[in-house]
Amino acid sequence: MGKVRKVAMGDVELEKKQHKRAEVRREAKKLKKAKVEGVGLHGGERTAVVEGTELKAEVREILEKVEGGEAEKRLPEKKRKKPSGQKPRSKKYQAVRALVDKTKNYPLDEALPLVKKTSYTKFDGTVELHINLRPEVLGEKKDVRGTVRLPHGTGKQVRVVVADDAVLSEIEAGKINFDILVAQPAMMPKLAKVARILGPKGLMPNPKTGTVTEDVEKKAKELSTGLTNYKTEPEQPIIHMSVGKISFEDKQLVENILAVIDAIGRGKIGKVSISATMGPGIWVAL
Repeated sequence: MGKVRKVAMGDVELEKKQHKRAEVRREAKKLKKAKVEGVGLHGGERTAVVEGTELKAEVREILEKVEGGEAEKRLPEKKRKKPSGQKPRSKKYQAVRALVDKTKNYPLDEALPLVKKTSYTKFDGTVELHINLRPEVLGEKKDVRGTVRLPHGTGKQVRVVVADDAVLSEIEAGKINFDILVAQPAMMPKLAKVARILGPKGLMPNPKTGTVTEDVEKKAKELSTGLTNYKTEPEQPIIHMSVGKISFEDKQLVENILAVIDAIGRGKIGKVSISATMGPGIWVAL
């Protein structure tokens, strides 16, 4: 369906004006079809007429006005795309960021008070540990994972559940009420049906993390009382994990951090940094 044009009926003068405008539009369409060098009616472009082309007086008058810039109509400017890149940080972040010297490796007993000082959340923030492993030591083995018992836990209540038929039914119904799922080897074929649900969430039991075992009750108790899994990021030799809360005593955080470092192995570690939730990273001297 084409454009709908309004036509005035009964007003002779208005009908004549509309008739002239219609003729101008038809002539303009003819010009567009002709191969004319430099023809254009937008944005101050020059207009040239093919030699021998006959134009009606009304059309010529309009073209002359366009040529002189009197009837020029500019197209609306395109919306500028927002500049891509990292968004500017908040004033609170910038204020605490200024307290940290990014070129310095702080001893652990200095880094922890600084982490607490740079925590600006209203809630009890998490103390996060970030470990850069040494690729030359790892060799071809890029996937590093294991478990470590944090002497003082993470400060977060961990919901550990043992897989059975009832839990399987809840998972199939979209109900996931656990943080860690422990299963016996005989249960794994049944869990394969919900692997597409658990896998992307990192909840699928795995022998490498010790969540597939015969003694599920013992493992569940260990995981609920401070036993924590760690693993590298996909294709990246970096480990991120929480080691406590801002409300923890410095001594508790030190013991948790050293437990992780010893479990991974100091020889594999290149750099270590700690930070509070939403806070800046602080390099730690090993």
